[in-house]
Amino acid sequence: MNTETIIGIVASVFTALSLLPQLIKLAKEKKAENVSVGMLVVLFTGLVFWIIYGTLKNDLIIIISNSFSLLINIITFCLMFKYKRKT
Repeated sequence: MNTETIIGIVASVFTALSLLPQLIKLAKEKKAENVSVGMLVVLFTGLVFWIIYGTLKNDLIIIISNSFSLLINIITFCLMFKYKRKT
């Protein structure tokens, strides 16, 4: 494995895990008032395009890491709506 591949894997792992702390906090506190819907929508859109790009480039690192990120994003989005207070 060359240096470029290792850097790509490390970057992908950290990017894929970036929303995990928010998801854990949301699940523990069951409060979603401070979660930005706009941020999640923009992130969701970007992740879908990264997955498409990875598929076109046949790059498993990009496909797997962004698919994992997308899964975390979808779960966060669902919990956000579940725990958002009705006003």
